[in-house]
Amino acid sequence: MNDRMLVHKVYHRLSLLSLTPHTLPFKPVQFPSALSPASIRTRPLNGTVRSLRTTAVMATSRLRNLVPVNAVASEDGSGGASNGSVSSTAAITALEDEEDSTLGVRYRLPPQEIKDIVDAPPLPALSFSPHRDKILFLKRRSLPPLAELARPEEKLAGVRIDGKCNTRTRMSFYTGIGIHQLLPDGTLGPEIEVHGFPDGAKINFVTWSPDGRHLAFSIRFDEEESTSSKLKVWVAQVETGIARPLLKSDEIFLNAVFDNFVWVNDSSLLVCTIPLSRGDPPKKPWVPFGPKIQSNEQKSIIQVRTFQDLLKDEYDEDLFDYYATTQLVLVSLDGTVKEIGPPAVYTSMDPSPDHKYLLISSIHRPYSFIVPCGRFPKKVDLWTADGKFIRELCDLPLAEDIPIATNSVRRGMRSINWRAEKPSTLYWVETQDEGDAKVDVSPRDIIYTQPPEPLEGEGPTILHKLDLRYGGISWSDDSLALVYESWYKTRRTRTWVISPGSNDVSPRILFDRSSEDVYSDPGSPMLRRTPAGTYVLAKVKKENEEGTYVLLNGNGATPEGNIPFLDLFDINTGNKERIWKSDKEKYYETVVALMSDEKEGDLPIDHLKILTSKESKTENTQYYILSWPEKKAFQITNFPHPYPQLASLQKEMVKYQRKDGVQLTATLYLPPGYDSSRDGPLPCLVWSYPGEFKSKEAAGQVRGSPNEFAGIGPTSALLWLARRHALLFSFLTMFAILSGPTIPIIGEGDDEANDRYVEQLVASAEAAVEEVVRRGVAHPNKIAVGGHSYGAFMTANLLAHAPHLFSCGIARSGAYNRTLTPFGFQNEDRTLWEATSTYVKMSPFMSANKIKKPILLIHGEEDSNPGTLTMQSDRFFNALKGHGALCRLVILPYESHGYASRESIMHVLWETDRWLQKYCVSHTSTVNVDPDASKDDSGTVSTDSESKAIAASGGSGPEVSNTGHEGFDSLPRSLLW
Repeated sequence: MNDRMLVHKVYHRLSLLSLTPHTLPFKPVQFPSALSPASIRTRPLNGTVRSLRTTAVMATSRLRNLVPVNAVASEDGSGGASNGSVSSTAAITALEDEEDSTLGVRYRLPPQEIKDIVDAPPLPALSFSPHRDKILFLKRRSLPPLAELARPEEKLAGVRIDGKCNTRTRMSFYTGIGIHQLLPDGTLGPEIEVHGFPDGAKINFVTWSPDGRHLAFSIRFDEEESTSSKLKVWVAQVETGIARPLLKSDEIFLNAVFDNFVWVNDSSLLVCTIPLSRGDPPKKPWVPFGPKIQSNEQKSIIQVRTFQDLLKDEYDEDLFDYYATTQLVLVSLDGTVKEIGPPAVYTSMDPSPDHKYLLISSIHRPYSFIVPCGRFPKKVDLWTADGKFIRELCDLPLAEDIPIATNSVRRGMRSINWRAEKPSTLYWVETQDEGDAKVDVSPRDIIYTQPPEPLEGEGPTILHKLDLRYGGISWSDDSLALVYESWYKTRRTRTWVISPGSNDVSPRILFDRSSEDVYSDPGSPMLRRTPAGTYVLAKVKKENEEGTYVLLNGNGATPEGNIPFLDLFDINTGNKERIWKSDKEKYYETVVALMSDEKEGDLPIDHLKILTSKESKTENTQYYILSWPEKKAFQITNFPHPYPQLASLQKEMVKYQRKDGVQLTATLYLPPGYDSSRDGPLPCLVWSYPGEFKSKEAAGQVRGSPNEFAGIGPTSALLWLARRHALLFSFLTMFAILSGPTIPIIGEGDDEANDRYVEQLVASAEAAVEEVVRRGVAHPNKIAVGGHSYGAFMTANLLAHAPHLFSCGIARSGAYNRTLTPFGFQNEDRTLWEATSTYVKMSPFMSANKIKKPILLIHGEEDSNPGTLTMQSDRFFNALKGHGALCRLVILPYESHGYASRESIMHVLWETDRWLQKYCVSHTSTVNVDPDASKDDSGTVSTDSESKAIAASGGSGPEVSNTGHEGFDSLPRSLLW
């Protein structure tokens, strides 16, 4: 950085510094006359630089007693947390070398107030026992270090495998298990900690035995803590918490690439293990056996989406077999082991409700180089519980040719399952349209049922025929089951009432509606757990009344927001009685589960007991047990507020209208203590994700509740509600956050939504910006837009086609060139050749020359999401740079589509904060008001085109490329079952 640039940077930062508390109107601090603009311009440069450095150091020492000084320096390589303070020398060094220090040399930390929220310990996950008398608190840790993501992984057939553990890579885990008795008065007994395993164990796959007396789980260790990091199966007694290894042999390890283990009965488990005969992994040949050849001499029509991590050659096929091949073993609680079946690539194990049979699925060769393993040849067999082969149910061929149209499926038997209300009866579905959603045929799907060992010559029985695509069954008994079907193209969804045990009772439609019409949603039937561990419809009986009643649990969408409810619904008459609903004035309450489901038969209404969650704008979620007939609620959790510094944030659900008349909604968040009349308009961050609809009416319906607690994830836009402190050499102001403004892309009738994507996108954004400006909470020239994945795609398009609305943009893990996803994307099921103009017009890559506002691109280097290849951001950045756009590209090593490691997430937050402070908070140019302003060929206002390219430097942190203006104003819930 040259001396002249340094002079202007230092002066500008000092001139922006404010010591005024955030509750008072902003007034610039008056600095000595020696720092006036005139004196800086007339003094000799070398002397000025020297005196400014001295003055800055003095200012630093004074300010340390008045305002918090947050670190912008990186953590050291160990990954330990910085205390957030820096010396005056370090601060001045960072000031002088700002641009060089931000070019990926190291990972960086966001401001302390953001870092504190992200580093807060997470709340535990919950799991209830089969008899609903005990509850597990599954303890979790905060963000993992990057070193865990950096472990070697094999990318095979759409699966990423950790060869050291023989599991999927990047598995989260629990650090401990606490057991509490649920007492009759609704309170929790003292915690019994599961113990007996070494410190530092990573716990996964926690499951209850059917009788609720034992827990099974896996344990693994980091390599430096143990001779092996492979998984072992452990069991624990629930009454005492004492844990021990299930298997006596130290040579038997869990293979968790696909399935892991399942309780066959109260005292034994079926476990996927690494074959004892397995040797070393195959070695990749130095010289290939031959060229890689794919052929379509049969002229088959094979259209596939942009899948990633596919097999590439014969070596990959062998490696996939090596890690995925499993030996099934039956293990008793006393440690007795019995191998069953031959080694194979088993993908699922499902015991029958009466524990007599096993439904075993596996995949086999020939494999494919163009589709993931879910489409490989699939075999489903029926075994006895002790491993004796009975019969083959199906052997499906390789499915490379499933059409890309939504609702297309694989040919042959699918969704093979056990009927939940029977001891051991199978059911499955078969398509009648060759799996192609574009084929018009009736029926489209047929549901079959059959005993596990049918008599000779006895074929399957047709249970029901469907004209839409099968969507599942809720079983009750021979007299009642509910069958679901739907069709995406029309958004139609139907629920059928059938009598599985009676051929003379005709099926009838219970509900026939649009899936988009949330106001008419009747709710979903609640299920109860049977003694066999399956789930069936919870039928309720009323004293001295006839009728077949079920419980419908609904979101209760209304124009005022969601008001969840529980209805007692008569299947025969359609009459319903609302027996519970949420308090709409202050709280948002939902029904989570049925707690009085441990007994068979119809449940008396006066014995009803449910688990509910309750939250408000400022109170985080707590769980309650609600019992009838008194409907008295007992609070069973008392989780602390996860971020008390934002306990008094302001939240409002706002409604406004698009110019075409579509009603839109968004959630507006304002910082604690903010007053628009006193503090004036704020910089604003708009964070969203578009959605597709078939009607304006459905698009305009309100979704969500104004009373929901503001959950803040580690990369949430809501973190900037905490950004309200003055830092060294820059006044960093509060932010308004417009979260999730609805951006409906509507295609009514035969129209395709994406054909008017850009027009509707811009109209929705204009309406959102106009609303926050009208309310006086957002400064019209300080509004940023951002999004992740399809939201990043949205962000780039808005900067290309509506630059008058936003000062800058932040786009994470997006796809920007739709010609690179030629066989469909998102919900678009036309190919590039069928809708060429739509693909081109929707691609912000094709409009890179129109993007004149600063855009920050962030992408994981190992993105596995179909369509959002890391190459998308690379090529988009180069296109932007080729047109002199102000842009920055950050590639996060080892990260996938979402970001996981603490180092990466902290750096993403630092990058985002830097971008917002530099190009949103400090943005002062006036846009869309000067009739003489220069415009580009799209008619939108352009900013100054001066730019400066800065080459990326290597280092231990994210790979960063940067180019753009370097002017003088630069500123640096889970519930488990």
